[in-house]
Amino acid sequence: MKLFNKKGQAKKSKKRKVMAIGTRKKTVLVLWLLLISSLAFGIYKNFTAIDKHTIHETKVIETSIIDTHTIESFTKNFVKDYYTWQNNKEAIAYRADKINNYLTEELQMLNADTIRADIPTSSSVEDINIWSITAEQDNHFAVVYSLKQKITEDKEIRWVQSTYRIYLYQDADGNVVLIKNPTLWDSPKKSAYIPKKPENNGSVDSNIIKEVTEFLETFFAFYPVATEKELAYYVQNNALPPIGKKYLFSTLLNPIYQQSGQQVHVWVTVKYLDEITKATQLSQYELILEKDVNWMIVK
Repeated sequence: MKLFNKKGQAKKSKKRKVMAIGTRKKTVLVLWLLLISSLAFGIYKNFTAIDKHTIHETKVIETSIIDTHTIESFTKNFVKDYYTWQNNKEAIAYRADKINNYLTEELQMLNADTIRADIPTSSSVEDINIWSITAEQDNHFAVVYSLKQKITEDKEIRWVQSTYRIYLYQDADGNVVLIKNPTLWDSPKKSAYIPKKPENNGSVDSNIIKEVTEFLETFFAFYPVATEKELAYYVQNNALPPIGKKYLFSTLLNPIYQQSGQQVHVWVTVKYLDEITKATQLSQYELILEKDVNWMIVK
């Protein structure tokens, strides 16, 4: 539609300015470059990707069983010969020859004068205990042992208890030689470990406690002489073996009861009199009982 002025002349329409965003603007160019680079990088990674798998390595430790009977026998024979002598020259010379059968040449020279020709004592070995045999490295073993010696000097007799460690070598044929001299050592002592003591936790009804106690008193009264067939009425799964001993039942000491489901767990000490030795025998049991018709020891 045309517009006219007062003179009837047509007005010229003004052109609107349009802002055009060209593809050559710097910002657009940068965006295009970023897009193309990202696409190219994605394609590259797709073709060059390396599958990564987590590898869980399982380390298998093979336990080898070492037969130490030869080491033990060799040690006991050595100890007996090494710590036995008489206070006379012939016996001392005989001892020196015997111990050379156990020692390397170097140790033979080292032990040449350990027992002097004029020694005033005689010694005999009364007891030997092997405490440990440890594989130190290939074919090398450390042995800790103790012995009880009877030492006689004139008419006086003394008892000596000592502990030593030696090193042995065993070749592929099973032959053994002592490679380090007996060295003073320490023997195992009493451990300070105290086991956790079970306690009555109130989980067992008083009537059940009475039933189980009567059952156990009856059972342990005849248990020492019970046959395997007779035990089958009281015991399942070979929980207790027949023992065939003449023990006289006395009482149950400090029984402790705990219940879990249908089972009653019992810790108890049974006091017997050994009719042969006349000594008191205290046997400690940890039992699990179940009741079907009657109570049974199942474990």
